[in-house]
This record gives sequence, C-alpha cells and structure tokens, in this order.
Amino acid sequence: MNIKVMNKKIKNMFPEYCELMTLLKQENPHFSKMLEEHDALDREITQLELNPVNLINDDIEKLKRKKLKYKDELYQILKRTEQENLK
Repeated sequence: MNIKVMNKKIKNMFPEYCELMTLLKQENPHFSKMLEEHDALDREITQLELNPVNLINDDIEKLKRKKLKYKDELYQILKRTEQENLK
C-alpha cells in the first residue's frame, strides 16, 4: 500500500490514535494485515459504488459490514494496546 495513502487513512480513521496506529502498523503483523484488508475492502467498495448498476447490490452491503468488522477489530487492538501501555 502506498505510504502516503496509508498515512492519510491512519490520520482519518482514528485521529486520536494516529501515533499508536503508525507504531502498530510497523510492529504488529496482525494489525498491519487488518489495516491492509480494511483498505482493500474500502477500494473495492468505492469501485463498485462508481457503477450505478451496483448501487442496489447486496454484495456492497456485505462488504461494508465486513469492512466495519475490520475497523472494530482495529479499534479493539488500539484500545487494548493503550490500556497495556498505561499499566
């Protein structure tokens, strides 16, 4: 993934965790993979939505739910890491 694109996504997704996300992206392979999967889904959804035929496509909704699950898991990792660092 392009570093500029990734950095922009990191800043926008969870701005309060920007530094922690950058650190985890480098040090936690699972977190990094989840971030890449989230980005891939985001790009796929965007491409599908550009075609008006797909606007009523149930597959887009399934992809959006899957993307949200990734985002939720990323957030849980961030919260857990933050709590561990406070101890």
